Amino acid sequence: MHVFWKRGYEAASVAELTCAMGITAPSLYTAFGDKEQLFLAAIERYANGPAAGFPAALEEEPTAYEAIRRVLLEAAEELTRPEHPKGCMISMATTNCSEASAHIQAALIKRREASKTGIRCRIECGMSKGELPEGTDACALADFYSTVYRGMAMQAADGASADALMAVAETALRAWPGKKPKADAAAARAPAARKRAAAKADAN
Repeated sequence: MHVFWKRGYEAASVAELTCAMGITAPSLYTAFGDKEQLFLAAIERYANGPAAGFPAALEEEPTAYEAIRRVLLEAAEELTRPEHPKGCMISMATTNCSEASAHIQAALIKRREASKTGIRCRIECGMSKGELPEGTDACALADFYSTVYRGMAMQAADGASADALMAVAETALRAWPGKKPKADAAAARAPAARKRAAAKADAN
């Protein structure tokens, strides 16, 4: 997974992959069929591991604002952890692919769209509970926070620190158009969110 994450789909060679996995090329093809299937398996592992906090935040937090806040604050830490490549594998692994890998790019675009849909649905849920003003454009707000997340991922890949990304997240959250919990309550929940992210990383 880390080879694809760091090098990207096309740049990662079979030699690098087999070396990282401690197997021979024939064994790789026997187990996965080809490089493409190995990559898709690595993406699935990433989605269920380092990236699992994203959907969990949307499901577990009591309000839409707190869900989006947790997504961004946990991302600031997860995207910059020293034990794995920086940035988001789903956002970065196919950025420099050729036309021959268009179907691989399409698979990751589908995942990114699903994440944005998750944000939109959480916002719409908040709207139904009166957390946001009537007439709020849920699609535009989801686009905004999805763009912030992807921008944070790119900055992380370029070497931005967790603190720098935290500042970006807090700035973006100030644009939230609806109700926000009291600062002391939100602050009390933030350390718990960071502990969950750290525990998840340790488990992986």
